[in-house]
Amino acid sequence: MNIAEIARRASVSTATVSRTINQSGPVKAATARKVWRAVAELNYYPNSHARALVSGRSRLLGLIVSDITNPFFPELIRSFESLAIQQQYDLLLTSTDYQTSRMTVCLRRMLERKVDGVAIMTSEMDLGLIRELSRRGVPIVYMDVGQMGPRMSHVSIDYGNGVLQAVEHLVGLGHKHIAFISGPLDLHSARTRRQAFLDGMRRHNLVPERRLIREGTHTAEGGQKAMAALLRLSRHPTAVVSSNDWTAIGALSAIHSAGLRVPDDISLVGFDDIPLVSYTNPPLTSVRMSAAEVGATAFNALFKLIGGERLEGDVYQVATKLIVRESTTKPRR
Repeated sequence: MNIAEIARRASVSTATVSRTINQSGPVKAATARKVWRAVAELNYYPNSHARALVSGRSRLLGLIVSDITNPFFPELIRSFESLAIQQQYDLLLTSTDYQTSRMTVCLRRMLERKVDGVAIMTSEMDLGLIRELSRRGVPIVYMDVGQMGPRMSHVSIDYGNGVLQAVEHLVGLGHKHIAFISGPLDLHSARTRRQAFLDGMRRHNLVPERRLIREGTHTAEGGQKAMAALLRLSRHPTAVVSSNDWTAIGALSAIHSAGLRVPDDISLVGFDDIPLVSYTNPPLTSVRMSAAEVGATAFNALFKLIGGERLEGDVYQVATKLIVRESTTKPRR
């Protein structure tokens, strides 16, 4: 099967077939429909490797996330992939499991596959590899790091505003003895959220107690262990802010296991607002960070870099908003 057969079936030139399939030049809509109809009838599949050799592009994008089991990331991936498909890109997807060493392996694989661009939606950064990508001219979009360079754009999450809203909500209900469960503190995003909590407490003239600040792992297991440690204190907190929803779900389990109730005994706030938290018992108050918006923002930023629309890169801000549900209430007197 070759382009000449498609051209005969569609009654057009081989050049028109090539421009249509490769999207390398203008073709009238009616003509394009004839070509694609012939392609379908002849069951023709373009040789993507050959097209890459001709165009100098792989039509392949890399997407790196932290944890494929975290319900936040599938929505991000779906949003990114949907836009990639619309622009006729294939996707090379991998996750780091919050390990910098794994990100190094992921990036090297993508370099070997000669991806047209990489979206790094994780905080596990190997700056040496990032410099290597930059030196090779590979467009990069990353999240939560903040270091810019040529052909690099940054998706910035407004963690500070989201965590501040959570603290203000709890303080407004009358809570003063508030705990925080962070993510792994070797991650930039986890340190940012922790600092936002400390700043929010001080803004309301509340002194954050060191024993009420616990490090988690951004997993349900980590949240459960951190919450269990908080409950072993002589005086447990009346409210807890978690660095992500998966952590909050683990904390919720620990509170129930201790024979306590949310929110009657302890108010609980998550972060991310994954769909699952609407169905926990009780439904969780959470800071919404739209995964779909993050994915779409990352793709659009990368697409502009690949197309040469942006050479120096930009910062794209993603807003956060507190969604109040049934896991928070006034503290008991």
